[in-house]
Amino acid sequence: MKLRSALLPTLILGLLATPFAAQAEGDWKKGRVYFRMVCTACHTEKAGGAIAPTTKTMAEWKAYIAADKHAKGKDSLKYYVSKKYRESIKATNKAAAKFIDDDEAALLEDITAFMIKGAKDGDSPAKCN
Repeated sequence: MKLRSALLPTLILGLLATPFAAQAEGDWKKGRVYFRMVCTACHTEKAGGAIAPTTKTMAEWKAYIAADKHAKGKDSLKYYVSKKYRESIKATNKAAAKFIDDDEAALLEDITAFMIKGAKDGDSPAKCN
């Protein structure tokens, strides 16, 4: 009986926390700024159009980011949040200049949080303007 009474609150707490476990840890608002001002600008200029977070599900974005492949596998995705990349575009991109000293891993987490939140099946499916 003691085991059951101790197990029930743990089970309820676990079920209540499940939706929050799907969220990325970063600051999605900061990730949105970087994505829209850096990623979208580059995709529009060089790839023929913006990529909206709603083009993939949360699982697809997580897999894409974990694979660290960009431009059909030609580049590392992490390069585009690196300080080296931000340095290379800071003269023409205000967001790259604004985030120049940010930690690369933290910035990638921020972008990931935005992509997960804005995914097809995310909390707030987002489209890029």
